[in-house]
Amino acid sequence: MSDDVAYPVFRTPDPALALGVARRLVEFGRCRQSHVSVYLDLRSVAEVRRVARDLPQGWFRGQEGYDEFDGVPLEDRPALVFGVRAADLPTEPAAYEGRLPVECELLALPVGSIEDAFTAAVGPSTGEINWAALCWPDAPEPGLHGESKHAEVTLLFNTSTRDLDEPADDHTVLVHVRRTGVDGRQSREPYAHWLAEQAGLTVIGPGQL
Repeated sequence: MSDDVAYPVFRTPDPALALGVARRLVEFGRCRQSHVSVYLDLRSVAEVRRVARDLPQGWFRGQEGYDEFDGVPLEDRPALVFGVRAADLPTEPAAYEGRLPVECELLALPVGSIEDAFTAAVGPSTGEINWAALCWPDAPEPGLHGESKHAEVTLLFNTSTRDLDEPADDHTVLVHVRRTGVDGRQSREPYAHWLAEQAGLTVIGPGQL
């Protein structure tokens, strides 16, 4: 059992530029099984409706209160709580009361299939694109072995944290490696620096768990 740590390697207010930089890293590690997932946190009904128009294939899910549906049969619970496609989103504003923020996501798609449309649809919302199942190669000069289990790239929109909990006016690219600590330090951090260099980038901040 192991976890990853993600290092920021690029930050910009231009979402298209951030996507282009992230793709450079992805192509360095892309392999047959690589895939991409996207996620947005939508905090108003207007944003839900806008993104539904731009991403009709998206899967939208609203929030539920703690113990809100205890003892309530599944068929009597709001469809929005389970998740619906854009075409099936409620039209009445009252249906969103207590359901915001609404999450929009698409999971495990082919690399290159959704990134441009998603980036164009993000707007002011916080979210991310995550490319997973990449294959980082060996780094001969630092003498570090490659990896695949934790080989990922993430592009954060309008936030700088993986938890999407700190709004920002820019977008951040992260490179992921295996988390391996020695005396409180990450022994794989040099590998993150090496990966960033292969795409003409540098690590610009501490790793995020």
